[in-house]
Amino acid sequence: MNHIALKMLMGDRGKYLGIIMGLTFASLIMTQQPAIFVGLMTRSFSFISDLGLPDIWVMDPKVQFIDDVKPLQDTKLYRVRGVAGVKWAMPLYKGLLKARMADGTFQTCNVIGLDDATLIGGPPIMLEGKLEDLRRSDGVIVDIDGAKDKLAKPPLTPGGKPVPLKIGDSLELNDKRAIVVGIAKTTKTFQSQPVVYTTYSRAIRYAPRERKMLSFVLVKAMPGTDIPTLTRRIQEATGLAAYSQKEFMDLTWNYFMKNTGIPINFGISVTLGFIVGAAIAGQTFYNFTLENLRQFGVLKAMGTSNWTLLRMILLQAILVGMIGYGLGVGLTALFGYAMRNTIMAFKFPWQLLVFSGAGVTLICIFAALISIRKVIKLEPAIVFKG
Repeated sequence: MNHIALKMLMGDRGKYLGIIMGLTFASLIMTQQPAIFVGLMTRSFSFISDLGLPDIWVMDPKVQFIDDVKPLQDTKLYRVRGVAGVKWAMPLYKGLLKARMADGTFQTCNVIGLDDATLIGGPPIMLEGKLEDLRRSDGVIVDIDGAKDKLAKPPLTPGGKPVPLKIGDSLELNDKRAIVVGIAKTTKTFQSQPVVYTTYSRAIRYAPRERKMLSFVLVKAMPGTDIPTLTRRIQEATGLAAYSQKEFMDLTWNYFMKNTGIPINFGISVTLGFIVGAAIAGQTFYNFTLENLRQFGVLKAMGTSNWTLLRMILLQAILVGMIGYGLGVGLTALFGYAMRNTIMAFKFPWQLLVFSGAGVTLICIFAALISIRKVIKLEPAIVFKG
């Protein structure tokens, strides 16, 4: 019977391919759009995840996410260092400054100021140069994407490609000279702005002068110290907010989820993909069943039970579901591979395979149910009608 079911399914090539195309489209939308969404939301806290050394981030209590910087007084750093259980506490400057390019244009950069002595909080991967080179006069480290794109020098010839920044090149930050001493690889941020690393004292000099300049305090706990206990201790002693790395990432994620239209927009896209896929597959599968009612009637007249017919329909639905799901996931993987070196945000965790698989399964169940109902009510006498 399984062989007969497959022969019936593939006998009408047009409807067979139509069902597969509908399921492929649904699977593609239900994996590609969430993958872009996850990639985009992951970028919202990429700066936090890149700094894996600190256990705790200390900041103003009103901070809502990583880019919502509310500066602190420098004296807060020493208060944090005085809390029991703190191994070390280092300052971090994070701010948006304008860089003046060689052609006179301006580009907003994410400037990161690291502790002068330890350089804690530096880029995760150095491609050229060394982190210690930041101690050179006017030294800065630029991320590779910014060096190749937004901070690149003008083309040497009209219509040519921009010339990437390299070690030894200079730029101006807030009308002050900065010399590139290294190129680093960082995770793209939500706003995809170039990232420039320098020392804390130099970042303070680059930035417009304010009464408060300290953005965050990075804290490492003593070995064996309970992190939640230490965060509460810091909060009670300083009156500041203290979060573990995971808590700060969650705070940033939740802010973008609650205060932007990103989840709604991607949710609508995924829902429409599911509805369109279900409509195409369900309608085509139902028409396929109607056209084969006479064959099902013959099988019933020969003594085939309803259970056997149900298994035949389920086999047909499972087969087209697996093919459509595989094609959709494969196209999503190809899309992600093609976009790997672009500004497009794309992250494809295994959970999306489960999500998409569940969606395709529901579509197949829906398509099978509307067909099963027709076959169960089928009278074998239909074989003898004109």
